[in-house]
Amino acid sequence: SYLQLLFLRWLITVFDFIDHKEQLHALYGFFFSFLQDEKKCPYVCHLLYLLTRKENVKPFRIRRLLDLQAKMGMQSHLQALLSLYKLFCPELVTITLPGKMKTYFKNSEGPWKAAINTVRRRNQDNPPVSQPLFLGTAQPQSRKRKWNTQLIIPASSTNKNNLEEDREKNHVDLYSTNESFPVEQLQTFSQLLQNIHHLEFPSQMGSVLTNPLLLHYMNCVKDESIYLRLYYWMGQTLQEECTWCVADNNRYEEEFKDFLETVYKSECFLQEGFSSCEEFLYKSLPLWDGFCCRSQILRLVTWIPLSTFSEMKSHLYDPLAQLFFTSSLYFKCSVLESLKELLQNWLNWHVIHLDSESDSQVNSLNTTLSGVVNVVAELIHFVGWISTVALRLENNPAFLLYFILDFYETVCDMYLRYNLPLLIMPPAGVFYPALLSMDSVSLNQLCYIMYRYRTNLVAAKENELSKKKILQFKFSSQTYQEYNQYIIAMVGCLWTSSAFQKDIHPQGLRMDDELLKKTTVQEFKTSFNIVYHPAMMGYALLFLQQAWPDDTTYNFSLIK
Repeated sequence: SYLQLLFLRWLITVFDFIDHKEQLHALYGFFFSFLQDEKKCPYVCHLLYLLTRKENVKPFRIRRLLDLQAKMGMQSHLQALLSLYKLFCPELVTITLPGKMKTYFKNSEGPWKAAINTVRRRNQDNPPVSQPLFLGTAQPQSRKRKWNTQLIIPASSTNKNNLEEDREKNHVDLYSTNESFPVEQLQTFSQLLQNIHHLEFPSQMGSVLTNPLLLHYMNCVKDESIYLRLYYWMGQTLQEECTWCVADNNRYEEEFKDFLETVYKSECFLQEGFSSCEEFLYKSLPLWDGFCCRSQILRLVTWIPLSTFSEMKSHLYDPLAQLFFTSSLYFKCSVLESLKELLQNWLNWHVIHLDSESDSQVNSLNTTLSGVVNVVAELIHFVGWISTVALRLENNPAFLLYFILDFYETVCDMYLRYNLPLLIMPPAGVFYPALLSMDSVSLNQLCYIMYRYRTNLVAAKENELSKKKILQFKFSSQTYQEYNQYIIAMVGCLWTSSAFQKDIHPQGLRMDDELLKKTTVQEFKTSFNIVYHPAMMGYALLFLQQAWPDDTTYNFSLIK
């Protein structure tokens, strides 16, 4: 019994190194029979989780798992296998399962994996694969750590000599539809098209990340088993090799950066985030110092999937806010840039899937329009809050204001550009610093944003009044009211010189004349109009020099 337990643990450890897993799949029923042993059950579930295909899901196996669950309670390993069965055959697994867990299986094979890495480092000077067999990268990365070797498609699943013989044969043999096509031979896009339904994926799933042809395959063929294998491998790797979560990993920071960069590029290629990467961020961000792998981590944040907001406040927003308020101006701007890209990725996803309700991915995400609106609104409110605080902490620098307004350039056009029935005005703590900014670029940005807000609000009102269809969402009167308050303040400042008298926003510029006189500013009413505004005075001066080059008195009252 103990020997059987060791054998199961060994199979799990070396699973990604086993070539031609068909013989292992043939033993699926044999392994399943060991589930009744409580000691072996967690390891058997782990192995079955790696082996399961759709054809393995049978009603009698589901009944056996449900019986075990009734006997042992809801164990994480049983939940993992039932969740996988439900993914493949939702019509057979009708019970409601708890939400996904952070970790289904305990990682107790650390010493064995360390031994494997030791052997790899020992043999790295004599790699068994010749350079022409590397796919996806012109030059392999350092092989000190396990992800770097697993990012290269191994040729061991097919004998090297057989590969060379196959290349010498007629190409018709390569495209035979009766046999699986090993990815070592996949060199061109036409080969991918002709063999797309019988590719034999590599044993080491990490190599998929560096191969554009295999990423194309993942985009075209929604094979859940491939995603599960990739997510499992990526989740384990990120968890074990994180340089700030695991002791003694600091010396491998540069290599970990390269790996995170590879993951990010793969997400960009697929135009979607990996769930295992999302879970890694939720686990590691509370422990992150904001410095290690900063660029890579903030890039990965931009691809967090839209559909899972339940954990975002505690696992994303709260850790980011703590770092945001205590870090440098540059870090604040980097976070704002990442959150803007996250918003754009969510909005692009919404546009793509808006009219494809029958798409299987939409169904699996279980995302409704109201859900999208709520998640996007929470992100915008979060950015508005941290932006207001950051402007106070940093004393309204133009550099920070640029990134904040850049975010709102996306927000102000969500209705017309992304067909999302949501418009949220910037908070007063952002609007007024921009309106009174000494930088002309910030003022110009604000004017453009307010113009686009008006265009979107007018379109929404016209659509609402036309009553061509019953609208699921309508903009609240508070949104129109807040916009009008901002416009009154903006026109009062820049045009009518009446902002101090007519601004009606609760946090606005309205002040009594007696208080303004105490400032000893002679023409306080015109202090922020288009001629005398601190951000515009340079242009007014340039105009006077061009219009009256001989007049050195610079009489600004000449500009009407």
